[in-house]
Amino acid sequence: MVIRFDERIKALRLSRDMTQTELARLMTVTRSSVNAWEMGVSVPTAAKLVELSLFFHVSADYLLGLKQEETVTLDRLDSEQKAIIYSLLLHFEKENCQRGG
Repeated sequence: MVIRFDERIKALRLSRDMTQTELARLMTVTRSSVNAWEMGVSVPTAAKLVELSLFFHVSADYLLGLKQEETVTLDRLDSEQKAIIYSLLLHFEKENCQRGG
């Protein structure tokens, strides 16, 4: 199943409990622009696509539906924060293996 940009951007926004207005303010666009993105009426400019990928910590390929796997950028985290993320990932992987997933 191919996930379209409009579905992906809405899912990412909702996963952060944000309104369209809040995302619009952060992206310095109108709420109607965000609504148009989510309705599939328009797509953001290349510059806004980059801003969105940086804000949501995902690749532009993920936003565009070219990649199905979600990635997280850890570049802006310090070593202690990265260690916490890695330990959580190991925990979740072990948990999934125990469930048979």
